[in-house]
Amino acid sequence: MSQEFVLHIAREALLVALLLAAPALIIGLAVGLVISVFQATTQIQEQTLTFVPKIVAVLLSLLIFGSWMLTTLLNFTSNLFAGLSTLVR
Repeated sequence: MSQEFVLHIAREALLVALLLAAPALIIGLAVGLVISVFQATTQIQEQTLTFVPKIVAVLLSLLIFGSWMLTTLLNFTSNLFAGLSTLVR
């Protein structure tokens, strides 16, 4: 097993992790931004106001993008296991 191969696997794993986390993080960021603008315009400075809408938005994003996330993770895992034959010599 060469260093290039290990770096390739690590790079692919990081890319998959970023792809899997991106939808939930982007939606949580957008909801947080909307709530922050709402709080700034109404001058309601309640710190706990942002938690429930963010949690609901992230859970909805997981429900919407969950099948895509699972498919992406399964493809990565199957490609990783398929490449194990090149590692064992």
